[in-house]
Amino acid sequence: MADTFSKEERSKIMRLVKSSRNQSTEIALINHLRVNKITGWRRNYRLLGKPDFAFPSKGIVLFVDGCFWHGHKCRNTKPNSNKDYWDKKIKRNRTRDKKVNHALTMKGWTVYRIWECEIKKPDKMRKLNSLLKR
Repeated sequence: MADTFSKEERSKIMRLVKSSRNQSTEIALINHLRVNKITGWRRNYRLLGKPDFAFPSKGIVLFVDGCFWHGHKCRNTKPNSNKDYWDKKIKRNRTRDKKVNHALTMKGWTVYRIWECEIKKPDKMRKLNSLLKR
């Protein structure tokens, strides 16, 4: 399917997507943590990879990965236009994610990543709750 926006309009739209305080990822997870009375989390905790949430007393870092930006196969999130650029961008993001996971694990952190689409899945959120309430 062809993009309904011009290349310039699409570029402007994509630049407006911010990596923090995103409604579908971080804000949704903040709401989940509050509703489930999960405490001890910190935002903007200074660690490699800038985790979305850190639980310093538990040694856990949590990343909420956007399905488009990190290449999840949950739905049709692959762009049709400028395909080479986006394929390379997503590949770089995934490579960086692996390096960050490894480096934080070597420093003693437990790294947990959740996909944007999984925030709406009760079974995935129960697993996250049990990890964080231990």
